[in-house]
Amino acid sequence: MNRRFFLASVAATGLVRPARAESFEVTLTDAEWRARLTPAQYAVLRQEDTERAGSSPLDGEQRSGTFACAGCDLPLFSADHKYDSGTGWPSFWQPLPGAVGTRPDPGLFGSRTEVHCRRCGGHLGHVFDDGPDPTGKRYCMNGAAMAFRAA
Repeated sequence: MNRRFFLASVAATGLVRPARAESFEVTLTDAEWRARLTPAQYAVLRQEDTERAGSSPLDGEQRSGTFACAGCDLPLFSADHKYDSGTGWPSFWQPLPGAVGTRPDPGLFGSRTEVHCRRCGGHLGHVFDDGPDPTGKRYCMNGAAMAFRAA
């Protein structure tokens, strides 16, 4: 097995993702992102990591308010659209208008749809088609990617 074949095989699994072609309003250097974010926020928002299920206090957050991007403070989700999915991650049936972008996220066990902040491109989580009415969507978000602003 040569190096080129090995790298192509790993890329095909989705474990290594190609560089993003999109451009975003908020663009910082890697050093600036590291200075702005906690290690957990950086891992999720900039390296597309996933926090451990049940580890975020935002999963149990029940007050009225807004969930904003921890990277650029863009309002993402209304607390009115949050529900308990039983997954261990904050879940919503709908984002705020124009708040998020999506893209295919191929992986070893099939393809998912990745959700990111439309302003800074920070990775938020994934959206699935097993949510409640009225949308049938489950926006399964990493709490480390967001900050809660009480009403």
